[in-house]
Amino acid sequence: MSAQLDRQAPPWEADAMRVPDLTEVMAVERVAYPVPWTHGNFVDSLAAGYPAEVLRGPRAVLLGYWVAMPGVDEMHLLNITVVPAWQGRGLAVAMLDRLVAACRERGLTQLWLEVRVGNERARDVYQRYGFAEVGRRRAYYPVQQGPREDAVLMSFSVPA
Repeated sequence: MSAQLDRQAPPWEADAMRVPDLTEVMAVERVAYPVPWTHGNFVDSLAAGYPAEVLRGPRAVLLGYWVAMPGVDEMHLLNITVVPAWQGRGLAVAMLDRLVAACRERGLTQLWLEVRVGNERARDVYQRYGFAEVGRRRAYYPVQQGPREDAVLMSFSVPA
């Protein structure tokens, strides 16, 4: 699936995520998630050579980012985030398109991800993109208080 960005959205550019980007990325993580990734999670992913990109708009404003982990014949999306003020404008789909292109470039045929059971907005985006719910990981996500939250495991077959 490929989607066009909202015509009202400004032009954007994608670039490889680098350590200097992490100050901005961490600021977004803290606003976007009740239990955000740590700075160390991003540093470790970049040090391991995982594919990761930032999406920037006019004046290099950060709009979103993603990090994925390649495996044998597959890619695992670890984190995809659109800056809350920019959600609903097709940026998640644009980043998924770029991730699928990265899968094709590496000859990877399957894309996996986990999403919080309670994150219905993200689950809807993934389902509309073509991901299928294939399982559940019990008590997968930490929460600020109470029991851990389940994750829905989703899979997407990368078209040739």
